[in-house]
Amino acid sequence: MLKTALVTGGRKGIGKAVANALSNDGYMVIVTGRGKDIKLNSENIRYIPCDNSNIDDIKNTIDLIIKEYGRLDVLVNNAGVAPKERLDILFTTEESFDYVMDINLKGTYFMTQQAALSMIKLKDTLSDYTPRIINISSISSYTSSTNRGEYCISKAGISMITLLFADRLSSYSIPVFEVRPGIIHTDMTEGVKDKYEQMIKDGLTPIKRMGVPSDVSNCVSALVSGKFDFATGQVINCDGGFSIRRL
Repeated sequence: MLKTALVTGGRKGIGKAVANALSNDGYMVIVTGRGKDIKLNSENIRYIPCDNSNIDDIKNTIDLIIKEYGRLDVLVNNAGVAPKERLDILFTTEESFDYVMDINLKGTYFMTQQAALSMIKLKDTLSDYTPRIINISSISSYTSSTNRGEYCISKAGISMITLLFADRLSSYSIPVFEVRPGIIHTDMTEGVKDKYEQMIKDGLTPIKRMGVPSDVSNCVSALVSGKFDFATGQVINCDGGFSIRRL
């Protein structure tokens, strides 16, 4: 029975890179997104529409995977959005706050919850079954951006989700990790690419380039290898050294 991975928000950017990496690692990969069906280039990658802010969609997606594939070995919580408009935190709207929180934070929490419940049940019926959960957060989980506070808060919440579920699922030997990307060149950062490249050139990060999605997917691939399972709850900073304090 082919091992199965779920990558939320896997249609483009980091999620697409993660899906391709896991497919190359031998997984049947299900990617989700809020759009309609899309064509994929791999027989081992399937797209299922799922609104990450809708708990019924989340439950139905997990149930469908278990029904059709009989297992869920890896969950990668990658789905996330930025505010539609960057606003000073003194003027953040309730609509923007709820939009970002529902997808980034609530979606990650309940997707993890529903996947974990299924993984616990499957451990009683499958042999050689070692499920893992990986959350994609951001350096924004600890870095202030006062013109997109709702995004920073959502990513900080994902860090706590990682710790909570790593703790709760440890008795079932289900490790939970967090990959914390830095400045990665994707559609989300395209509009500020020139700004970030200049900041990096001026010394923002020790490694003098923006990251690319494959930098993140390489970290995910390493974490699902099983070699890090005893390090449950840990964070991999995929950030070009941004987190290094320097004088």
